[in-house]
Amino acid sequence: MNSNNPAAQNADVPDVSAEHPISDNWVFVGTHRPPVPRNMVDYMTSQWEQITLDPGVHEAASFCASRRRRLTSALEGRTIVVPTGSFKVRSSDTDFRFRPGSDFFWLTASHEPDGVLVIAPSGEATLYVELAGDPSSHRFFTDSQYGELWTGRRPTLAETERHLGLTTCPRTDLADVFAAISGPMAVLRGYDRLVDTTLAKSEDDDTLAHTLAHLRLTKDEYEIARLQEAVDATILGFEDVVRALPSAIGRGERVIEGIFNLRARVEGNDVGYSTIAASGSHATVLHWTKNDGAVRPGELLLLDAGVECNDLYTADVTRTLPINGTFSEAQRTLYNLVLDAQKAGIAAVKPGAKFMDAHTAAMEVLTKGLIELGIISEEGHGELPVAQLHRRYTLHGTSHMLGIDVHDCAAARNELYLGELQPGYVLTVEPGLYFQANDLTVPEHFRGIGIRIEDDVLVTNDGNVVLSAELPREPHTIEAWMAKIWATSTQDLHL
Repeated sequence: MNSNNPAAQNADVPDVSAEHPISDNWVFVGTHRPPVPRNMVDYMTSQWEQITLDPGVHEAASFCASRRRRLTSALEGRTIVVPTGSFKVRSSDTDFRFRPGSDFFWLTASHEPDGVLVIAPSGEATLYVELAGDPSSHRFFTDSQYGELWTGRRPTLAETERHLGLTTCPRTDLADVFAAISGPMAVLRGYDRLVDTTLAKSEDDDTLAHTLAHLRLTKDEYEIARLQEAVDATILGFEDVVRALPSAIGRGERVIEGIFNLRARVEGNDVGYSTIAASGSHATVLHWTKNDGAVRPGELLLLDAGVECNDLYTADVTRTLPINGTFSEAQRTLYNLVLDAQKAGIAAVKPGAKFMDAHTAAMEVLTKGLIELGIISEEGHGELPVAQLHRRYTLHGTSHMLGIDVHDCAAARNELYLGELQPGYVLTVEPGLYFQANDLTVPEHFRGIGIRIEDDVLVTNDGNVVLSAELPREPHTIEAWMAKIWATSTQDLHL
C-alpha cells in the first residue's frame, strides 16, 4: 500500500464510541461479534501495569527540525497544517499496512497514523496524535482497529515528544486549535477528513504542496545515507533472485517477485513500489506487475525492484539478466546498445546540467544504434524526424527524482523539476529498448526482447556518484556474477 497517496486515504479517525455503544449491562462491539457483559468490561479494564518506553531520540529529529524551519521561512506569515492520513481499507474490515504521508514523514519522522502537524507563523511546531490505548476504557480490548490488544501499543504523548523532539498534544484538541487560528493558512489536503472539512481552502494550499516538493528535491546527509541503505539492501535482493532463478524455471515470475519482496521485508519496511519481474516478452511491457508468467532458459529477465528502508526512502534499480546465465548474440547486441545509452545519460548528470540532459544524451545513442541496426532510417519517415521514430521502441523518459517516493517530488513545478540539477539531487538513469513480439518493423531475432538498465545517481559538487554501482551491469560481469552466485550457493529453496 502506498498510503501517502492522497486519493488512497481513509476518512478521519472513526468515532469509536458510536461503534461501541455502552448500556448498563453490555458493551456492543460491532457486527458479527457478541456483546461484552459489564462484569467482563470491569475485569478487562483493571489491574494493568503502566509500561513506559524510551525509544531514544530519532536520528532524523534534528534534520526534521531544520526542514520545518526552511518550510516556515518559505511560507512566511502562514499557519501550516500537514496531516499524515489514516488507514486504507483493503477489503471489508481489513486494512492495508499503514505508511505515513511522505511530506508529513519528511517533517516529523513519525510512523504513526492519524497525526497532524501544525506549524505556527512563528515556527513553533506541534504534533497532534491519536492517544495511546487507555486500559481503563473498553476500547483497549474491543476496538480491532485501534485497541492495544488488537493492534499493539501506540506511543504516549510523552514518548512521542521525546522520540521526535516535537511538542505533542492529543488529536482531540484539533477542533479547538483550528477554531483559534487567525490569519492565512496553508493546508496539505487529501489526507485527513477533519482537516479538509474544517479548514477553508486557499491558494496557499497549492503553494504548500509545491514548496514541500521543491524543498525535498535536495537531499540532506541523513536522506542520502538512507537511500544508500535502501540501495544496498536492493543489491542483496537481486543476489537472492539470481540464487533462486533455477527454482523459478518451471515455477514462474511469482518466485522472483516473492524472493525479492522477502528481502524487502527482512531488510526494510517493504518494497518501494510494485516489483516488476518480467521474463521473456513480458519485459517489453513497461510496467509488468502481474508477474504470473513463465521463466524459461534462453530468455531474459527484466527485474525492476527497490527496497524501501525502515525510514521509507526507496531504491529503484533495474537489471536485465540472462535466465540461463549467458547472453545470446542478439541479446548482447541490444544490451550493449542500452548500456551505452545509460553511460551517456549518467555522464550528463552533474550540477548545472538540465534535468533532461541525461534523457537527450541517452536518446541520441539509442537513435544512432537503431539506425545502425537498420530498424529506423536516417532519412526519417514521412513528416517525422528520426529523433521521434525511436520512441516506438522506448516510450518512457530516462530519469525521475528519487527519495521517500519512488517518483519523488512529483508536485514540484516543471521549471524547478526540469531545471538545473543541484548537489543533493538524486535521480534515476534508466534507458530501455522494447521490441514487441509482433512488431514487424523489427528483425525477427530481436522481437520479444525488452531491456532496461537503471541506476540511482546522486548529484555531487563536482559530478555524480552512482549509488547502485556495486550491482554489475556490464554483460561479462553480469555473467561472471551469476556464475559465482550459483557456484557458491548453499541455499535449496524447496519451492
